[in-house]
Amino acid sequence: MQAIVITPVKDALEATLETIQAISDANGVYDYWVFNDYSTDQTKKALETASSSKDFKLINLEEVTSNPSPNYKTVLQLAQKTALEAGLPLIIVESDVKVNQDTLENLVNFANDNPKVGLVGAITHDAEGKVNFPYLKFKQLKTKDPTKTTRSLSFCCTLISINFLQEYDFTDLDNSKDWYDTHISQKSIALGFENYILPDLPVWHRPHASRPWKQLKYKNPVLYYFRKWFLGKDKI
Repeated sequence: MQAIVITPVKDALEATLETIQAISDANGVYDYWVFNDYSTDQTKKALETASSSKDFKLINLEEVTSNPSPNYKTVLQLAQKTALEAGLPLIIVESDVKVNQDTLENLVNFANDNPKVGLVGAITHDAEGKVNFPYLKFKQLKTKDPTKTTRSLSFCCTLISINFLQEYDFTDLDNSKDWYDTHISQKSIALGFENYILPDLPVWHRPHASRPWKQLKYKNPVLYYFRKWFLGKDKI
């Protein structure tokens, strides 16, 4: 076993099943967990069917917590516990990301070769092979070499090292937030670890396909920011 791999899911069934298939086809041996965060009955049933043929463990969060979606803190806590018990790094692959056959293996190899790594992320591309959100900030990199960064890494396709997992307890994550990639990126550096982006390790990313309601940010930004600021949604 090389790593614990997790995919949080909130509907977006077609994209999710493509993510699961790509991980199932990936080089290496992984303990794969899919966390269903209060999706529709249709999505739940499809995931239950897929779990019997794609060799992943399905956790329906409605059986774990009564807290409404999003439940990223709960997912991260459960995943950290599993990774620590196994003594393995944790790889998060969002359900709007499609990995290549060598993606996971290369993340693990890089972490194994660089013991000071806290987080290491595969760079996101669109269908045409161009760098896209959330890594547009790395678009101007003039190198394909692994690049150490103090900028936040997204959890689109990111490995969190076992050394960092042993140093920082995810039960300390802020209950008032919904997403934790920025905080965990910063915490990694604060604890003396190094974060890297791998420009030569692209994954196909369909922005916000894992959480379709976040498309409001582009389709109706006024409504999106009203929800964010006045209703306390999408807290980073």
